[in-house]
Order: sequence, then C-alpha cells, then structure tokens
Amino acid sequence: MGGVTGTLVLAGTPIGDVADAPPRLAAELAAAEVIAAEDTRRLRRLTQALGVHTTGRVVSYFEGNESARTPELVEALAGGARVLLVTDAGMPSVSDPGYRLVAAAVERDIKVTAVPGPSAVLTALAVSGLPVDRFCFEGFLPRKAGERLGRLREVAAERRTLVYFEAPHRLDDTLAAMAEAFGPDRRAAVCRELTKTYEEVKRGPLEDLAAWAAEGVRGEITIVVEGAPEPGPQDLTAEELVRRVRAREEAGERRKEAIAAVAAEAGLPKREVFDAVVAAKNAP
Repeated sequence: MGGVTGTLVLAGTPIGDVADAPPRLAAELAAAEVIAAEDTRRLRRLTQALGVHTTGRVVSYFEGNESARTPELVEALAGGARVLLVTDAGMPSVSDPGYRLVAAAVERDIKVTAVPGPSAVLTALAVSGLPVDRFCFEGFLPRKAGERLGRLREVAAERRTLVYFEAPHRLDDTLAAMAEAFGPDRRAAVCRELTKTYEEVKRGPLEDLAAWAAEGVRGEITIVVEGAPEPGPQDLTAEELVRRVRAREEAGERRKEAIAAVAAEAGLPKREVFDAVVAAKNAP
C-alpha cells in the first residue's frame, strides 16, 4: 500500500425501532470525518434520537448520485479520512447504495469494515416460520410484469428459501406472479413494518396471500417464500429437463455432463434426459 489510507465503515441502522441501533453506531457517527447518508434528513433524525453530535462533513449518497459521488469519497479515503456510510435502514449495499463505493475502495486497497446492525432479510427469515438452514436473497423484482414473471420462473425449482423486498403498491401483483410461477399452494410469509408499531406477519399459501394483498397493504415489505420441494421423477416434465440441461450448458458444462447431472438430480436414467434433449432439438 502506498502510504496511510482511511477506513470505510458500513454502518447498519435500525429498520424500525431506533432502540435496535447497534451500540457502536453512535460512536462511529461521532468520530467519522465524512458521513455519506442516503437521506441526510433521516440521518439528522437518527442522530437526534441517539443523542449524537456529529462533527464530520455530511454528504448525500443515494441511487441518483452514487456513481458521481463515489470518486470523491474514495479520494477522501485515500487521503486518510474515516468515512461512514449509512442508508435509510439496514445494512448499506444490500439493495441500497454502497456496492460501488465498497468495490472502488477495495480496488484501491482501502480498508473496509462494518458496524453490524439490523437486517430486514434476516429478521423476516427468522419470523417467517419457513426453513432457515439454506436461503437466498433475491432483492427487488423487476417492475414490468413480463420481466418479473420471467425472473420468478428462473428460480421456480430453487430449493432454498427465497427472500424478496417489494413496494407495497406492487405487492398484490408480485404475489399473484409468484403463485403463477411457484404454484398457488407454495407457502410464504409477508412481513410488513418489521420492528415498527404496526408490525404484521401474514403467513399462508401464495394464492391466499395474493387475495389478501389485493385489498391494499401499506408499509415496508419483505416476502419470504418456501423453496421448491424435492422433485421426484414424476414431477419433472420433458420441457423442464431440457431447461435444466440448457442452463447447465450455458454455465459452461459439456452436454454429456449436464445430462448426467440433471438425471441424478431428478432420479431418472440418463437415457430419459438424453432423449428429451434430442427430441427438443429435433422439434419443428
């Protein structure tokens, strides 16, 4: 490293109840030489609630100016500053601004650390009542209906529990699309306003949740969806077998290896998968 550099601190902030603020957050806010905040007004309310007096320079850092402001913050870090990044709620860079700054800091060999804090992803997962041993976070789905359904179909066979963020005004459409892509009986939980006064967790089959959401839902939303069940030989159509083989080929596997892997996953003879691939190739 060429000389002394500063430190980038990613600070988790409360997702609702300010009492959930991690103990180190107040100390880091007071000590930071630069505070990059997704919303400076929310930052002001947070510091007031925590009784913190900040002395560092405060700059806005949100989706609209993230690309333009990142070089400025990296130069401050390169000059030795301690830069604190906070978003409106939860951990920076998780469906929030921060990834570009972290990547740029790492590229310059600048130290990056974090103040662990509340996470809507883990909180929703924990209270959902669905399996938590394996899960994946999918963030926000596309806004356009066709793209959204396509994205959901890509993970319809995913066996891990799925976690999504969604805006309240799109919740009913998203749950309906999930019911179409995953099946109406797939279990899910809609977690609304976590840790806040009107916290609510609605659990049930996707079809029922979609009907409930059609009446209108407000607040911050996290959706947790049960993973796909273990498929048996009778569960997979020829089209699904071909799709899985193609997905593996696109990921770099040779066709022979892809067919063998899909057959093993499905509990089928390799010849059956091979025949499905050949039939699809020869289809008019």
